[in-house]
Amino acid sequence: MIEALRLTVNGDTQEIGVPSHYTLLEALRYVLGYTGSKQGCDKGDCGACTVLLDGQPALSCILPVQEAIDREVTTVEGLAGPDGPHPLQDAFDLTGAAQCGFCTPGILMSAASLLQRNQSPSNHEIREALSGNLCRCTGYTKIFDAVEIAARALRENRPAAEVVRA
Repeated sequence: MIEALRLTVNGDTQEIGVPSHYTLLEALRYVLGYTGSKQGCDKGDCGACTVLLDGQPALSCILPVQEAIDREVTTVEGLAGPDGPHPLQDAFDLTGAAQCGFCTPGILMSAASLLQRNQSPSNHEIREALSGNLCRCTGYTKIFDAVEIAARALRENRPAAEVVRA
């Protein structure tokens, strides 16, 4: 059965028709074309599908799409602003934190949520915030470094590249 739903994704409200059994991830990827969120484990274990739901990380692969109605969904495509990439995106690029890139969107969204709440997170707080995101390519060191650089860039209102050079 197809349901008509209204979703707000990255600030844009859209009406869509989706099968009633769809998850938020399926609606985002296969109906709306937001392919940044990755379909990994389909069990909520890897975090590759992480989006923000009203500013909080949510595993979109296990979230029924109906639960996103009347809520703000932010995907990795909505992370950058009109002035360019988010400091997290710049920091990931500058530090080489993204390897194959499959996990990167989910990690970026979890980190973005953390930095919205706390622009001075400790290393422990960063590790805790990213604990639901798995990366098979790295040892996480560059990822944690990138989040620290982005946090400093946000605190100091400077580009991440300036923070790295400092």
